[in-house]
Amino acid sequence: MRLSTYNFKTRRETPQDADSANAALLSRGRFIERGMTGVYNFLPMGWVVMENIMSIIRKHMNSTGAYEGRFTTLQDKQLWDRAGRWESGKDIMYQFKDHGEREVGLGFTHEEVFVDLLSRQPLSYADFPYKVYQFQTKFRFEARPKSGLLRGREFLMKDLYSAHATDEELKTYYDQVKEAYHTIFTELGIPVIETLASGGVFTDNFSHEFQTISPIGEDEVYICDQCKMGINKEVIEKVGHKCPNCGGTQFSIEKTIEVGNTFDLGTYYSEKMAVTYADSEDVQKPFWLASYGIGISRAMGTIVELHHDDKGIIWPESVAPASVHLVGLTERAEAVYQQLIEAGILVIYDDRALSAGEKFADADLLGMPVRITVGAKTPEGQVEWKNRDGERSDNMTLETAINKLKED
Repeated sequence: MRLSTYNFKTRRETPQDADSANAALLSRGRFIERGMTGVYNFLPMGWVVMENIMSIIRKHMNSTGAYEGRFTTLQDKQLWDRAGRWESGKDIMYQFKDHGEREVGLGFTHEEVFVDLLSRQPLSYADFPYKVYQFQTKFRFEARPKSGLLRGREFLMKDLYSAHATDEELKTYYDQVKEAYHTIFTELGIPVIETLASGGVFTDNFSHEFQTISPIGEDEVYICDQCKMGINKEVIEKVGHKCPNCGGTQFSIEKTIEVGNTFDLGTYYSEKMAVTYADSEDVQKPFWLASYGIGISRAMGTIVELHHDDKGIIWPESVAPASVHLVGLTERAEAVYQQLIEAGILVIYDDRALSAGEKFADADLLGMPVRITVGAKTPEGQVEWKNRDGERSDNMTLETAINKLKED
């Protein structure tokens, strides 16, 4: 990408409504642009980050044997009535009448849709498990949208649904997905604490949240001093400030951002929606259901909250829009750009007619993992290498630089 042809220009000033690091830096770098309160557009460079996040998640969802699909966003009231959730979901679900006076809503979750899909065919014990995930825009009414991508009314989410013939099979897969979540968040550069939580509007059972420590976080996690189990505030009050895992009563309390969750939903939806399967003796039985979510746009905002300094974003290599930000200060940079491309390196090339200071400032703001500079003081046949998360710069041959990038 040449910045001379990329028309979304960076900003020096922070937008007045930016109330967090991710809102400020992503807006200044033109990764996102606010549409209205709690709603953001993703500009091309920001969408590359989102695609990279989804690619990591997709890889590990596929590794669990799940298949990717896509469910409807516009959903009939009658579908939600079958599970008894139309009324209980009113506080967060956008509900309205269409032009034909039909009551519909914008799905903020898809348990009902998934179970209804299974009801469209005869179900046998031999067919299980069913495992389908999707990436979809969700809508939830948030009374106080804030913190950029961390709390919005429209957001992108990965949700996985699994149906099982037995509770034992569900629990085995449930643990497999939780393990995959730990791997995903490690690759995204988000250290997480697996946290015991309530089921909210989804289930009466306990659920699990994946929380990351951050001063901007609005959740509180109690971390047991004895076994290091995480417990959210709502649950710790229910269990009398005693760790349900080891009985410990001493905790450290951390502010956190929730980036993922998993719900063991039991047979609630199968029973409420009257969808059953035939067991080996042809007896109709309810099946077990679980759901598993990761906020994609929230993950992007969280990465920025965890990986930035006073100059800008520091993208982890796994999600960065490009591996290299090439700062061209002499005509020789054009040849370097072409050689990087030929070597298969993703490059953002600043070929604009700006001062060195302006180009370096944008390189720091945009946050690619490596900055390579070709300037008047750069020795012939060499480039200047600087890691975004470091202070030191080194001169080296382009061949050496390319080999380092490929090793990383």
